[in-house]
Amino acid sequence: MAFGWKLHGDGKRLAPGEVVKPDERLTWPRMIGFGAQHVIAMFGATFVFPLVMGLDANLAVMMSGVATILFLLIVQGKVPSYVGSSASFVGAVVAIRAVGGDSATVTGSLLAVGVVLALAGLAIHLLGVQVIHRIFPPVVTGGMVMLIGFGMAYVAADVYWPQDPWVALLTMAASFVFIGVLRGFLGRIGVLLGLVFGFVLSWAWDLIGGPITAPGGDGKVSEHLRVNLDAVAQADWIGLPKLHGPVFEVSAILVCLPVVIALIAENVGHVKAVGEMTGADVDKYMGRAVMADGVGTVVATSVGGSATTTYAENIGVMAATRVYSTAAYYIAAVIAILFGLCPKFGALVAATPGGVLGGVTTILYGMIGLLGAKIWIENKVNLAEPANMVPVGAGIICAIGPVAFPVTQTFSLGGITLGTIVLLVGYHVLRAVRR
Repeated sequence: MAFGWKLHGDGKRLAPGEVVKPDERLTWPRMIGFGAQHVIAMFGATFVFPLVMGLDANLAVMMSGVATILFLLIVQGKVPSYVGSSASFVGAVVAIRAVGGDSATVTGSLLAVGVVLALAGLAIHLLGVQVIHRIFPPVVTGGMVMLIGFGMAYVAADVYWPQDPWVALLTMAASFVFIGVLRGFLGRIGVLLGLVFGFVLSWAWDLIGGPITAPGGDGKVSEHLRVNLDAVAQADWIGLPKLHGPVFEVSAILVCLPVVIALIAENVGHVKAVGEMTGADVDKYMGRAVMADGVGTVVATSVGGSATTTYAENIGVMAATRVYSTAAYYIAAVIAILFGLCPKFGALVAATPGGVLGGVTTILYGMIGLLGAKIWIENKVNLAEPANMVPVGAGIICAIGPVAFPVTQTFSLGGITLGTIVLLVGYHVLRAVRR
């Protein structure tokens, strides 16, 4: 059941070795505190990635709350999870915008991916989770995650970093300290702290040194202030974010479709992690989890929001607190929805300087890429085996290049999309031939 939590013990404390299970809770004031911690954990990435993709970060935060509630209902409260903005689409979205695609075209492509993801979840639910392990073994999932992260390197290097190299460098250095030195929840929100540091630094630099002459978000060099708060002053305190419908273009959808593989891998990993931490067998909910993420993405993008995925940051919160109650996630979702109803907050987020994003995205993209190596290490993948090394290496280089392959005069596959195809198809073809 999705609701009806049992009180764990006296509702106030945990004995050594005990955990609060998904269908249990502590006292409601304590649960509100745990819900707030989950908001803090997801918040940085949930508004950073829409910001990087040129989408409304305020709307993305609000719809992440809606998507989380849908997720919990579909998995029947068995898999505690927060679903926030997905980083996996950044490279594909940049490619769409590079050829003139607008936000409606972007969200239409993400919505189409959400439909495919929901159907994939239904197939997993009907056929069994073993089908996932056959199509996406660790060598493939690790390579996929790596090429997604490293394939976005040019966005940080070519788009954001040139806007203010010194602020980018100092923001990155501060984020190193926040992420690598701070412990507990402060360490988990190190990216958010880095953004705040860079924002304040940029604002102070404007006061002391005046405007900067550098490229703006459109790539044109001009003299401008790093931080422009005019839109913040004009925004209302309470109101709906700006909604818009999706536009579907086949070429843009094809660029995004390979990301389905990464989303399936993320959801499978999340369910496995929850099962290990709670000691419960939740594999039978694997298909439901994938399908729920797809449904959440469809709902979020249908009004202009960002695609969603399950969040590793919130797994960290659960591991630290030993509280796996889905009640905390419902509370976090409601808080996120309330944040989304404050346009002034959204305008403040949108005013984040490009140099700040340059410092933060350099770290984020690198961390995403190295998660792929972590998958290989944990699963003891043998990269000395040619059938593993060749397609993985070629796929990663295609993504990092980014390498482009013209399909027609007006459409080409490139970057992360081409890398994904090379890796997945190459791996299975080599395996079949060797057999």
